[in-house]
Amino acid sequence: MHPVVKLVTQRLALGLLLMLAVSALIFFGVEALPGDTAQAMLGQSATPEALANLREKMGLNEPVLWRYGHWLYGFLTGDMGVALTNGEDIAKSVGGRLGNTLFLAFWAALISVPLAILLGLLAARYNGRWPDRLISGVTLATISLPEFVAGYLVLYFLAVKLQLFPAMSMVFPGMGVFERLSAIILPVIVLVMVVLAHMMRMTRAAILNVMQSAYIETAELKGLSPLTVIWRHAFPNAIAPVVNVVMLNLAYLVVGVVVVEVVFVYPGMGQYLVDHVTKRDLPVVQACGMIFAAVYIGLNILADVVSILANPRLRHPK
Repeated sequence: MHPVVKLVTQRLALGLLLMLAVSALIFFGVEALPGDTAQAMLGQSATPEALANLREKMGLNEPVLWRYGHWLYGFLTGDMGVALTNGEDIAKSVGGRLGNTLFLAFWAALISVPLAILLGLLAARYNGRWPDRLISGVTLATISLPEFVAGYLVLYFLAVKLQLFPAMSMVFPGMGVFERLSAIILPVIVLVMVVLAHMMRMTRAAILNVMQSAYIETAELKGLSPLTVIWRHAFPNAIAPVVNVVMLNLAYLVVGVVVVEVVFVYPGMGQYLVDHVTKRDLPVVQACGMIFAAVYIGLNILADVVSILANPRLRHPK
C-alpha cells in the first residue's frame, strides 16, 4: 500500500474511533447526571402512572447500552429526538442554527485566513524590524482580550457610540445576503480579532524556520527579491504547519463561537446550546455536543490529511 494511502486511512480510522469515544462520553456523562428525564418533562405534580408510561414510551426502562446504541444510530440517521422543553424536533431546529453558525464562521474565515497569511509573510520579510514588531504587537494585543471583553468593546464603540452597525446580530429566514452580512459585521470583527494572531504567528514562525534552509540561500544568491523568495520558495514548504493551525482556528470558528453568539444575540448553535443548558434540556445538549465534536474532529482529520499530501517525501517515496 502506498504510504500516503496508508497514513490517510489510519487518520480516518482514528477519527472514527475518536468520534465513537466522544459519543460514549457525552451519552454516559449525561446519564450520570442526577435527575429523572420523565420527571423533568412532566413536572413534580406528575402521577406515578404518568411517569411510568412516559418512561416506557421514551425507552428509559431499557438497558443503558441498548439506549446508547439506539441514540447513536438515531444521530447517524438524522433522528436526534425531540427537545424536552418544547417538543420540537431537534434535527429541524439544529439545521437552521447550524446554518447560521456556518455562515458566520465562513465570513470570519474568509477575512482572517488570507489576512493572517499576508501579515505572517510581511512579518517574516521584515523580521526584527518595525513592521514585524507592529504586526506582532497589535495581533497579540487583540488575542489577549477575552472574547466577551472584545465583543462588548466593539459593541460599545461601533454600535452604541458611532452607531455604524446594529447592536444585535439578528438574522432570520428570508433575509437577503447583504442584509445578513450587515447584521453579522460586529461578530465577524470579534472572531477575526480572536483567531488572527495565532495563524499569523504560526505562518511567521514556519516561514522563518524554512528560511534557514540551504535552497533558500541558493534562491537568494540567484538575485531573487526577498518577497519572491518567501512566496515562491519558503511558503510552499511551510504549508503543513500553517494548514494545521488554520484548520484548528476554523474549528474554533464553528465550535468556539458560544460567547460571541451570546454577546450579539446571534441565533446560531452557540446561542441554542446556552439556551437549552439553562433549561436542562439534555437531549439538545447531547445533540449539540456531538455536532461540535464532529466538526472539530473532522477539521483536525482534514488538517492531518492535507499535511500528509503536502509532504513530498510521502508523495514520492524512494
